[in-house]
Amino acid sequence: MTDPDRIWSEASVRLRAEIGDGPFSSYIAPSAVRLDNAGHLILVTPTAYARDWVRKNALRRMNELWLGLDGLNRRLEVRCRAEVGSAPPASAVMAGNVVDAAPRLAAFASTPHIAPAAPISAAHISADGARAVRAAGLQDRLTFDSFVEGQGNAFALAIAKQVASWADGHFNPVFFCGPYGYGKTHLLNAIAWEAQRLRPEAKVVYLTAERFLSTFVKAMQDRSTAAFKESLRSADMLLLDDVQFVGGKTSTQEELLSTLTALIEDGKRIVFSADRAPMALTEVEPRLRSHLAAGLTCPVEAGDRELKIAVAQNRLKALSALGVVQGEADPEVLAQLVDRTPGSMRELEGAVNTLAAAAGSRLSAVSVDEASILLGAALRGGPERRITVDEIQKTVADHFNMKQADLLSERRTRAVARPRQIAMYLCKQHTTRSYPDIGRRFGGRDHTTVLHGVRKIEELMPQDDQIARDVEALTRKLRG
Repeated sequence: MTDPDRIWSEASVRLRAEIGDGPFSSYIAPSAVRLDNAGHLILVTPTAYARDWVRKNALRRMNELWLGLDGLNRRLEVRCRAEVGSAPPASAVMAGNVVDAAPRLAAFASTPHIAPAAPISAAHISADGARAVRAAGLQDRLTFDSFVEGQGNAFALAIAKQVASWADGHFNPVFFCGPYGYGKTHLLNAIAWEAQRLRPEAKVVYLTAERFLSTFVKAMQDRSTAAFKESLRSADMLLLDDVQFVGGKTSTQEELLSTLTALIEDGKRIVFSADRAPMALTEVEPRLRSHLAAGLTCPVEAGDRELKIAVAQNRLKALSALGVVQGEADPEVLAQLVDRTPGSMRELEGAVNTLAAAAGSRLSAVSVDEASILLGAALRGGPERRITVDEIQKTVADHFNMKQADLLSERRTRAVARPRQIAMYLCKQHTTRSYPDIGRRFGGRDHTTVLHGVRKIEELMPQDDQIARDVEALTRKLRG
């Protein structure tokens, strides 16, 4: 098997199953396998950021899959589009499906000034499909049909369906908020899909806040802000995911506020998501916060055990349809997987992916004990194991020979501040608590203090061996 199209098509299916649909759709699907002028195979990513992510997180595995399928023993390199110029395409593959190279490259071919905004225009989800959808950043599996309803998300799901139906008299804007990994992005994707299905002629624009920021900055650098504004303000429905990331960017917030105001005045539909309610976004400018909170705020809460089991079953069905697994998992295996993966739905899906990749056609024969061995580090602790903020505080205090009350105090000396930051970092890693909630449990601190502490430890761990050892030792203690 030497045809690059066929090789990449098969390798992509396996890679998607291993790394998950979210990372695959964000970093791999918008890329294309091409030949450079020397005849070498290269994966061309749309941005340098995507190139760096692939090199760090997926390139080794991609080459393992490629070498296992390619009789010519060729290896893949990865470069961003700006680096490759006019290299002839070998294939252009999105989400594991081979498509013709010319239209794939045309999706990125716009005038020099507006090239970064092309994905926004592509959010016009045309009836014929997947090319425009994936260029827009949407994921084809995130629909209402694949969303699992539970006690914590039923209200948000009902509102999402109402928005997608273009019903008159709905609240505007609609703002979904809640912890990472519990379905906000899924709901926004589902709204976009359904809204476009019901009104194919409408312009539906879906953007992550990161895409909004990078495209706006690039438009300012290229002096193409007028085209950028038009691409957004001509939308019939705008969906912006993870809006908290515009915090602290003054000019970007001003542009978002202007866009929001213009769309509302024209009666257009607007949907946002964030990890907190609008008025808790203290790093966002007050006028913008006020507009974000002016419509309807819908919490998306953490799922209970029954919902998580349903999500795990749903994920296995999807992997079965892709041919990754065969058969059904033992209910006790799924129950153990859920009980020992107490984090977000994304973490749960990651554990399911690991099980599926390891079990394959033997899924129905895998026992509880064998599943525990197969999953290894993907499982946390024992059955019903839940790590609490209080437990983390006590463990950290004991580790550093201090009192738990010191972590909650106003003391800011390094001897107290650093352990406090480590405790905050561990809370974010091992619980589903939001930044504001963690702050409240550390003496009523602001969520920005928690965010700073978490990022500080993330920054120091690769540089400071002692902090890395402390975090590792504390993690072992917490996991028993």
